Amino acid sequence: MTETTQRRNASQDGKGAPGTRGSTAIADTVVAKIAGMAAREIPEVHNLGGGVTRAFGAVRQRVPGGGTGVTQGVKVEVGERQAAVDLDVVVEYGAAIADTAADIRTNVVNAVERMTGLEVVEVNIAVDDVHLPDEEEDESEQQESRRVA
Repeated sequence: MTETTQRRNASQDGKGAPGTRGSTAIADTVVAKIAGMAAREIPEVHNLGGGVTRAFGAVRQRVPGGGTGVTQGVKVEVGERQAAVDLDVVVEYGAAIADTAADIRTNVVNAVERMTGLEVVEVNIAVDDVHLPDEEEDESEQQESRRVA
């Protein structure tokens, strides 16, 4: 079940500006998608998710209707006015991990706060792996050998 958070804009006598009447519900999955896309915009980020998560994501992408896995490696907790984000990240070899993490945090906070109006109280980043340049060739060779067999 998808959780949602509702934001109420109330005025003193119930007659506020038209843009402040009513409530807005933001689902956790919306915040997770925004955070996932914002993290992927950083050039040093190779992928999101740990090894098992990426494996399940690859299987899910092959299943019709399985989705693209934008929220892979992303967990969020959304409250009434605040959100917290946890990311599992694979960075490119040679990237300064501390600088990359700071860039990810900045981009995620800016995107989530701009698009949802929620205050992002924390962005926790776990670097699960480093992508090596020669791993790309190994992965493509393994996929091709599976197709032939």
